[in-house]
Amino acid sequence: MSPEPAPRGLRQTMSDLHLWAGLLVGWVLYAMFLTGSVSYFKEEISQWMRPEVPQSSERPDPALVAQRVVDTLQTLAPNSPQWGVTLPSERDNTASAFWRTGGTGGRRGFENAHFDPATGLKVAGRETLGGDFFYRFHFQFHYLPALWGRWIAGVCAMAMLVAIVSGVITHKKIFVDFFTFRWGKGQRSWLDAHNALSVLGLPFHAMITYTGLVTLMALYMPFGEQAAFRSPAERQALSRELNAFIQPGRPSGQAVALAPVQDMVRQAQARWGDAPVRGVVVTLNGDAAARVAVTRGEAGRGSVSPQYLLFDGSTGALLEAREQVGPAAETRGVMVALHVGRFSDPLTRWLYFIVSLAGTAMVGTGLVMWTVKRRGRLARPDRPHIGFWLVERLNIATLAGLSIAMTAYLWGNRLLPLELPDRAQWEVHLFFAAWALSLLHAALRPGRRAWVEQLGLATALLAALPLWNLFATHRPLWRSVAEGDWVFIGIELMLWVFAALHAMLAIRCARPLGPSPTQRSTDRAAHTARTSRVQEAS
Repeated sequence: MSPEPAPRGLRQTMSDLHLWAGLLVGWVLYAMFLTGSVSYFKEEISQWMRPEVPQSSERPDPALVAQRVVDTLQTLAPNSPQWGVTLPSERDNTASAFWRTGGTGGRRGFENAHFDPATGLKVAGRETLGGDFFYRFHFQFHYLPALWGRWIAGVCAMAMLVAIVSGVITHKKIFVDFFTFRWGKGQRSWLDAHNALSVLGLPFHAMITYTGLVTLMALYMPFGEQAAFRSPAERQALSRELNAFIQPGRPSGQAVALAPVQDMVRQAQARWGDAPVRGVVVTLNGDAAARVAVTRGEAGRGSVSPQYLLFDGSTGALLEAREQVGPAAETRGVMVALHVGRFSDPLTRWLYFIVSLAGTAMVGTGLVMWTVKRRGRLARPDRPHIGFWLVERLNIATLAGLSIAMTAYLWGNRLLPLELPDRAQWEVHLFFAAWALSLLHAALRPGRRAWVEQLGLATALLAALPLWNLFATHRPLWRSVAEGDWVFIGIELMLWVFAALHAMLAIRCARPLGPSPTQRSTDRAAHTARTSRVQEAS
């Protein structure tokens, strides 16, 4: 009788778990990581995508800006039960606002717009979602109901957490491997890169994955909330602990003009000192039951827990000062702050960006390593089985194709006619059209050629975009340098950095492949046999 196989150990079991947890959701995780990485500069991307809006080095008075935008909303959406105004900051040169549509009953929705801080009027620049598209896409995707997208993101984040823990258990020499990189060694090189990128940001990767789940914990695990807070009043109290999104109350029916909002903002400024005022929320404008909440910004504090002053909208009297929350809500606020990084200064934001890109590369190298490891085992590498073919094509369309799609989105911002109806949505449509075409191209072309062609196209699109700005906008790079406009300088230089990275990868993929492990073994056996024959003949 043949001996029974030895039982699989913990590390071997964890290796399989790490492999499949990473592979099955790896393509979605890569897209979430990459779009999440660039979202740390979403405000700067939005500025770049609105070149008509002038950049000012002087910060306008928040109280005056709030009053100007509210005055505009009085004519733009006078019957809306709720307005929300976000004031300009050091990273955002416009004010933005949303307003609820549909009244207090029936079908509800929201509209939003950007406003010039100097005049309070709607920005005359091009319609675009700016960097907010990447931010929203990275946790709820697009074309799907937001609830579905967030559930998909949650499932993938759980798989990522499993992959991180099982990866640490699998690689017992992970910290030694961090200092080992063998260039040009095929599978070994991909494994070295994967290990190094994993260890480089291991605490960050674990933190960002876990805190991403915490941000939507009420969606994924609502049972405790439903059991503990049964009445509407209790749930409203919970909402006040978690955010400053003041819900409209019941209208009184008595028409009363809204008190000056600028006075309320100045009270908040006097109370908070140097802390920035983030925005204003107005409910039931024009009614005696109107309420105004002035919210505190998140810059410089390590929590997103809501801090706000609540005023009577008809008299301007201070009704409530909410400047602290309970321990559980504060813990959640810290977790969310760690994930979104809004507290960070420029240096910390760059560190977030770089380590998050390392996480993106970690996922990408893991996906590529799956195909590299198995290519040498194929009986016919030129005609692989359907599973290998599918993974390789999805790798190409995700790793190279997503770069093309994201750059196409930026190109759409510059090329689409300014008067095009639903222009912002057409920029998004262009993103997905380019991504779909990259998948079709990967399916129709040989694998290696598809890699080279898509990486080459991404290189060309990235490198040419700053050059196109010389002619398409009145803010070319040389003018940005002369005026010290670091937003435009930074984004266009980063486009060239990414172009160089894609060019390097394209050149690497274009080089001839070395012999597979099977072929090397065959060659060594043939060499040994020839050597033996020569020795016998001599």
